[in-house]
This record gives sequence, structure tokens and C-alpha cells, in this order.
Amino acid sequence: MSKYTKEDILKSAEENSVEFIRLQFTDVFGVMKNVAITLSQLKKALDNECMFDGSSIDGFVRIDESDMYLHPDYDSWTIFPWRKYQDAQTARLICNVYKADNKTPFLGDPRNVLQKVVDKASDMGYTFNVGPECEFFLFKLDEQGKPTVKVADEGGYFDLNPIDTGENCRRDICLALEDMGYTIEASHHEVAEGQHEIDFKFDEVMKTADNVMTFKHVVKTYAQKHGLHATFMPKPIYGINGSGMHTNMSLSNISDGSNAFDDPNGELGLSETAYHFIAGIMAHVKGIAVFSNPTVNSYKRLVPGYEAPSYLVWSTSNRSCLVRIPAARGKGTRVELRCPDPTCNPYLEMALCLAAGLDGIEKKMACPPAYDENVFALSDAELAEKGIDCLPGNLIEAVEAAKADPFIKETVGDHVFNAYIEGKEAEWNDYRTKVTQWEIDKYLITY
Repeated sequence: MSKYTKEDILKSAEENSVEFIRLQFTDVFGVMKNVAITLSQLKKALDNECMFDGSSIDGFVRIDESDMYLHPDYDSWTIFPWRKYQDAQTARLICNVYKADNKTPFLGDPRNVLQKVVDKASDMGYTFNVGPECEFFLFKLDEQGKPTVKVADEGGYFDLNPIDTGENCRRDICLALEDMGYTIEASHHEVAEGQHEIDFKFDEVMKTADNVMTFKHVVKTYAQKHGLHATFMPKPIYGINGSGMHTNMSLSNISDGSNAFDDPNGELGLSETAYHFIAGIMAHVKGIAVFSNPTVNSYKRLVPGYEAPSYLVWSTSNRSCLVRIPAARGKGTRVELRCPDPTCNPYLEMALCLAAGLDGIEKKMACPPAYDENVFALSDAELAEKGIDCLPGNLIEAVEAAKADPFIKETVGDHVFNAYIEGKEAEWNDYRTKVTQWEIDKYLITY
């Protein structure tokens, strides 16, 4: 049941002098798109009658099948707190994409992919809650207003003013998000210079994925207002920590609302369901990697020494592991996947995480033993002796891992998988054929 009706939205638009509405959706690569309409077209949009050209969107459809419709999610109605021009305001609605018959969900829409897995979880008796930890960098602009990689502060973990000059920007981001209905749980400077983190409260997975997309939009908007550039690029500067998007996950039993991962009598306070869920994540995470860590740059973050996991182990206390179980129990019992970064498409990343966990539950997969030591301290020989595997080392290895796991294609569907993999292979080929400054510095004079 939606919290808003069509009449509620029309009334809100009128009372708040809304003149423009952005109908937002996301392409397969996690880039937000939108169709802007005026107030006069809002009723038409709410009746699912707004059409757009899907052939112009990466990974959607061919030109001979381009007509597509946007079906707004009424619950996503939000008025932007920053888009004010005299008495006019701008609002947005997040939409699902439908095919030309206006009845069939388009399977290339990442939101529809996630909904399919959510429906499966519901059939199994679960709802899926997710809490992301989104990190980003704030950089200075040059004289022409173009982004640089010069940090806007010299702060460190949890530092305050005057070292952290991003404080004012971060404050305005938090206020805007709260104005849009977010519950902000934490906001602080991260480990690296110029790096920040804002954590918002967990929610049902579809709402959380929507929130991640909106969050990135808000962060970039307010950075620009402060004369800065915000980037979610995982590793913009060599030699310092990169930005991740740790994904905290839990299942709730639909029958009584209890946390399906919690069992006070179970080993480590975890239920059998939790162990099977962890096993499913561990079984499929190499194939998930190209979606959770989708760029060439992503794999420059996933190296030992910078608090980013690269080895396939789990633990309740070890922050060098891929999957961590935070100390909270009861309603707070959750599984934290630490490899994803904020360049991922949250709908696809979260759909795959949920599907992998459900696969583990359905097949009653055995969870490997926890590993509580510092994995980064182990040599290659010790890793091999202990049988500890690692994530793909670069984008093309991640592509091949996804191809090797039929579960990945089955989850996201043929359309998304084929379009996505084709795009990532093209990205890798573009990268590998470029001559970099490192090569010039290394070889030009020597040879």
C-alpha cells in the first residue's frame, strides 16, 4: 500500500508551487536518467502515460523497439530542497520502465530486476533490509571550474574543523537529505584526506537502492554549491584509502517481523539461516564482483593495505575480511559485505546479494569456518596453504568470473547480463589499449 495517492501528489504539487517534475530511472550501468515534465503533465505521468525513447539509453533497446513507458512509484514523491526559482519548485518521481504495450515490465530496467528477486524473497517468507555506508571525496576545482584531484582538506578519521573544511558541505548535504525524508545516523570525515562518509538508516531494499541513487545526486549538487567536486570514484588518488559502499544486510520473517539472522542460542548468536545466507554470498561473490565493483578503477581499491577486502573470508571481528558480522544482535543482527563501491548500480548489486543469500538458504549451503586473523598479514604461500581464495584482480577477471557462474545471468536476466557484460568488455578494451603517463615515465627514456 502506497503512502501517497495520486490525489496526495497533485495536492502537494499545487500547495508547494511545484512547476517541474523529474521522472527518474536508472540505466543498467547505474547512471541516473530523467525526463522532465511541467506541472500540466503530472496527472498524465501519474496515470502511467508518459512515454520516452528507450533506444537512447545505454543497455535498453534497439531503435526499432524504442517506445517505452514510465510508471512512477508514488512513494518516491519528493520536492528538491535546493531547486527554488522565485515561487517555483522542482520535484521528482522514481519510475519503473515498461514496454511499449504499457503493461509488461521491461526486464532491462534494473529496478524491475530487483523487484523480481524481492518477490522471490517474499515467496520464501522474507523481507530484505539493507543499510549502505557510502563514502566519497570532495575535491577542489581549477580556475576554469573543472574538477582536480586536489583535496579540500587535510582531515583524517573523525577530524573536525578547522582541519575538515568539508564540514559545511557535509552539513548541508545532511540537512537536505533529512528534508527529503532520510534518517541520518552518522556523518564524519573518513580516513583519507578529502574523504567523507554519510550513513543513513537501513530500509527495505527497494527504498534503499532508490536512496543510494538520490544520495549521490544530492552529494554532487551540494558539492557544486560549495565550489567543490564530489566523486564516488573508488580510488582517485594512489597511496591512500579508496571509497567503498559497505552493504549491511538482514532478512526479516514476514510472519512476525523478527530478524531471521538472529538466534541467541546459535553459535555466535547467528541462526542457521544466517550461516546459509553467508555461504550463498561467499559462493557467488566472485561472479557478483563485476556488478559490485564495476569499473577498471574499482580494482585499484581492492588491494591489501588500505582497509579494502580482497580475500574470500568472513569473520565477526576481522575488518580485513570480505564478509563481517557486526557485534549487534537481536534486531541489529546483520551481514556486512565490504567489497562493493559506490560506482555500482545499487539495484543490481543488491538484487545479486539477496539472490545469492537466498540461493544459500534454499540449497542449505555449508558456511566455511570464520577466519579471525589479519588476512593481509599472510604471505601468498600461507594463503595457498590455508586455501584462501581472492576476488578478481581486475575488471576483465571479474567479467570472466560472472560468465563462469550461471547464477549471475539467471538472476539479472539475459537482457541486462548481455548488455552489461558487453559494456564492461568494451570498457576494459578501451583501458588496456591506452598509453598512460606511468608508461611514458617508466619506458620512454629507459628504452
